[in-house]
Amino acid sequence: MSTDSADGGAATRPEIEVTEAAAEQALSLLESEGMDDDEAGLRLFVQQGGCAGLSYGMRFDDSPDEDDTIYNHHGLRVFVDPASLKYIEGSILDFESGLQSQGFHVENPNVVSECGCGESFRT
Repeated sequence: MSTDSADGGAATRPEIEVTEAAAEQALSLLESEGMDDDEAGLRLFVQQGGCAGLSYGMRFDDSPDEDDTIYNHHGLRVFVDPASLKYIEGSILDFESGLQSQGFHVENPNVVSECGCGESFRT
């Protein structure tokens, strides 16, 4: 598992973990998009928005940005930009599948409050 930034510097912050279920689901989606999983990956980021002030975002990128921290879990590359990292360091990305909901979920130890719908948070 690598927590090296794209420029080769080792990260000293708590890692972002990815469960096997989340990695399998993301890799399946990445493949269905026709992207090369050797270079492409899942970008996990934080953006302004929602009732509590911040929300998570995810998208596939063809390659990491120069200043990204790159995590490798179960064959999935995860890219995190420096601004987002301070809000989500130490988090776990999971994929939940159930009767009432299905999707990716971020378990973030830095959250002090969430909105009622669970879509946004505050650290």
